[in-house]
Amino acid sequence: MSLDRPVAPNPYDLLPSVPSFTVTSDDVTDSAPLKDDQVAALGNTSPQLSWSGAPEGTKSYCVTCFDPDAPTPSGFWHWAIVDIPADVTSLPTGAGAEGGAQLPTGAYMLKNDGGSSCFMGAAPPQGDQVHRYYFVVHAVGEESLGIDENASNAVMCFNLAFKTVGRAIIHGTYQH
Repeated sequence: MSLDRPVAPNPYDLLPSVPSFTVTSDDVTDSAPLKDDQVAALGNTSPQLSWSGAPEGTKSYCVTCFDPDAPTPSGFWHWAIVDIPADVTSLPTGAGAEGGAQLPTGAYMLKNDGGSSCFMGAAPPQGDQVHRYYFVVHAVGEESLGIDENASNAVMCFNLAFKTVGRAIIHGTYQH
């Protein structure tokens, strides 16, 4: 049974415009259903991501995964990595595992909306509409976003609103 809600807008269309660059993935095809590995109950593994063409002035990156279609006013944050060094242009499959062993030096994960500092795969309510999962690489104009691992995703986004110099987006979908 659907919760009979309108489809949320692309949240990144609502932010100040910044230059775009390219993000690709061996695991996510833009606008296509996610692989089982990226589903919470089936694999719960963060996807491989690579990016290129970030704007001049990029000094670090943040990588996030957000579902604007979750049945909450604030959507659902599945993943957030902060302070990825500017010379890093990819993350391997599984980099979002608890503990962050595959993260670049200096980078760290915030808690997802499930309460863990790791990637949380797609898990929309049974019978709900198709959900979109936005994997976004944010090019940041400072070496550090200026928050710590205890910051909320809302605080991260607030800081990104003022420090983002470019944005690369790929999104997958999922429905039970």
